[in-house]
This record gives sequence, C-alpha cells and structure tokens, in this order.
Amino acid sequence: MFTGIVEELGEVTAVETLDDACRFRLRGPVVTQGAKHGDSIAVNGVCLTVVDHEGDEFTADVMAETLNRSSLGALKAGSRVNLERPMAVGERLGGHIVQGHVDGTGEILERKPSDHWEIVKISLPADLTRYVVEKGSITVDGISLTVVDAGPDYFTVSLIPTTLDLTTLGHKQPGDPVNLEVDVIAKYVERMLGDRAQGATR
Repeated sequence: MFTGIVEELGEVTAVETLDDACRFRLRGPVVTQGAKHGDSIAVNGVCLTVVDHEGDEFTADVMAETLNRSSLGALKAGSRVNLERPMAVGERLGGHIVQGHVDGTGEILERKPSDHWEIVKISLPADLTRYVVEKGSITVDGISLTVVDAGPDYFTVSLIPTTLDLTTLGHKQPGDPVNLEVDVIAKYVERMLGDRAQGATR
C-alpha cells in the first residue's frame, strides 16, 4: 500500500521493448536505498516490482495490460517519473490509501497559475466520474490530491509550490496524459450498497 506522498522525482534511463511488455530502467537514489529483488515501487502511481537493482537504479518489467491501462507506455529515456516506496507498518498515512492500481488515464486540459498555487484541470473518464467528489481524494500520477471541483467529465486540483517543484505535475502541459486512481473506499461502498439493494429485491 502507498500513500500518494511522492518521495522523489526520478528518471527513466532506458526502455527495452519486449514482445508483450516493456522493461524500464529507472534512476531513484532515495527509493533504491535498501531495495532488493521483489520489492514494490510506485512509478507514476503504478505499483511495479523490482527485478534488478544496481547503485541508484532499478529495473522493472511492465506487462501489456499495464501499458494499455496506464500512461507508462508513453515513457522514454529521459522521462521524469514520480517514485514512492510502500508505506511501512506503523508509519503515518500522510496522503490517503493508494493501491498503485491505475483505474484509467486522464489528460491535462488546462493550467491556471497564481502567485501561491496553480489550478490544474484534468479530463475524467466517464466510468470514473461517480467516484470523484468535491473535497474527496484522488491519485494523479501517484500523487495524493484533493479534488477542488468535480465536473461531468473533468476535475480540478490545486497544486502548491512544493508539489509543482517535486513531482511530474510541475512539468506536464495540456495534452499530456496522467494516471488516475480513485479512492478505493468509494468502490467498496458502491459494491456494498449494490449488494444490499440486490438483497432487498430478492
């Protein structure tokens, strides 16, 4: 489990295209400290498994399903990525519960800068709109954010200077894709209420 608090802005150093997958080599001096084969690291919000680790770089394989459901397929050597290790038991939950299982992708639609923050508007797939509410939590490229406005096919978030400086959202422009993970609690509530409604009609 992750929290959506990005530990560092890493970099893709190499991409190897396989028959039905990709192998990424990524640099991240912070997240590779003590890393070993089989560990999990979230890359732009996608939970990946460390295959190999040397120095401040690690290798991860990404299967076709993940490439199709996320924006990782657009990464290339030199791309910046958000990196986070799983939360250890007993640590503070700084953001919200993040699984690293991307629900879909959105697109940066608009950026409105101001003196102390920036409002970013992001498109929202139709099948995810019911899970996104004003002042609720959403994960964008692995970053735990609070929804400012929830529209019919978009949402907005307000980014502070720290988020702009230390994550990919400080560099992405309109038209760029982002990974989205909605709050898993909303999904459980929906399922439970649905099961209850079905039971009442039997």
